[in-house]
Amino acid sequence: MTQKTRLPTSSGYRSYVLTLLTIVYAFNFIDRQILVILQESIKTDMNLSDSQLGLLTGFAFAIFYVSVGIPIARWADVGNRRNIVALAISVWSIMTALSGLAQNYVQLLLARIGVGVGEAGGSPPAHSMISDYYPAEQRGRALSIYSTGVYIGILCGFLIGGFINQYFGWRIAFFAVGIPGLLIALLVRFSIREPERGASDEIQRSNAPTIAETFSTLWRLKSFRLLAFGTGLTAFTGYGVGNFLPSFLIRSHEFTILQVGISLSMIAGFGGIIGTYFGGYCADKLGLKDQRWYLWVSVAAGLVGTPFMLFAFYLESSTLVLIMLFFAILCGACYLGPTIAITHTLVHPRMRAMASAVLFFILNLIGLGLGPVFVGVVSDFLAPSLGSESLRYSLAITTAFGVLGCIIFALAARKLPYDLQLQSDSTKDRELNPAG
Repeated sequence: MTQKTRLPTSSGYRSYVLTLLTIVYAFNFIDRQILVILQESIKTDMNLSDSQLGLLTGFAFAIFYVSVGIPIARWADVGNRRNIVALAISVWSIMTALSGLAQNYVQLLLARIGVGVGEAGGSPPAHSMISDYYPAEQRGRALSIYSTGVYIGILCGFLIGGFINQYFGWRIAFFAVGIPGLLIALLVRFSIREPERGASDEIQRSNAPTIAETFSTLWRLKSFRLLAFGTGLTAFTGYGVGNFLPSFLIRSHEFTILQVGISLSMIAGFGGIIGTYFGGYCADKLGLKDQRWYLWVSVAAGLVGTPFMLFAFYLESSTLVLIMLFFAILCGACYLGPTIAITHTLVHPRMRAMASAVLFFILNLIGLGLGPVFVGVVSDFLAPSLGSESLRYSLAITTAFGVLGCIIFALAARKLPYDLQLQSDSTKDRELNPAG
């Protein structure tokens, strides 16, 4: 026997859950991005190349992040998502603190791999919970608010990391941001209630789809395949450029580490927060008439932001560079909430954690895994002829991949109406035959 379900929660409690999960995501990115502001000091201390930095901040982290992300997401689709999030933040916080004890490159690499394994259990379960707390017409904004955790984390990571590194050294910075995460883990475990699956969609209960069924569904949706690739290319530019901005400002504009921390915390933090929320807000508003706006918003923002990014790499005035970076980051942040939201609209509620994991698998493998490595390798290749300015040109080349991402998003939007109807019919069939 089946029945419709709805979680009886007040708007205040939903807001509390969303706020706490956003704080969790902020800690996720504080612990992930702290290495970026510290990397010049670590490079000097351990005598590393740009390619090694790219491997450390990108591929080595990403390959383990994406490898364990899908099995954890499957666990989240059938298990208790709240407990998984609490466990995940505990693991990545401990491994961040251990990064401060590393005595050589290999030890630091292993510690960052541990951070990646822990952080793989953060977002897919949280995405799924938020989509059960918020209905489809509010989901873009809710997931965008959650996604502001990226830039809150960057803001705090750059500011705290820059200050502590300047006065106490990079090892203490890892301890300072890692240990508090354990307190947040306890708060998640004992103050958040696990929501009913599909509660905000008012659908009937049904058995959890198999892994094969979930992958089959995602592969069948051409719009998902395209939007996932588009997010990967967009993240390729975002992570590739973002992970080397501190080094760029230090080498090309002679910033101190503290100046970098303060400057990037403001422009990346506030620009990213504004852009992330604005992208979700616009997508929800415009998507009421045409859900393709969940992808068109990403196209428009990406195309507007590209010139700002390119100007930032070639202007001589440091002030103008920071202004250009602010608007580039604002535009570059618009895509994340809408793409997650439309992904969850495309799939059954019991597929949402897995759908997020697959989306993030592609996003992080292409973006975080390859973006920083690409920048580092190109910079090292150009260094014999361009010296310290090689990074400037490497970053400009990387920006072009964001434009390609916009083209892929536009192609995904063309396929979206058909796939939405296809999945709507599939969900109805599943309600009529919940055991099948």
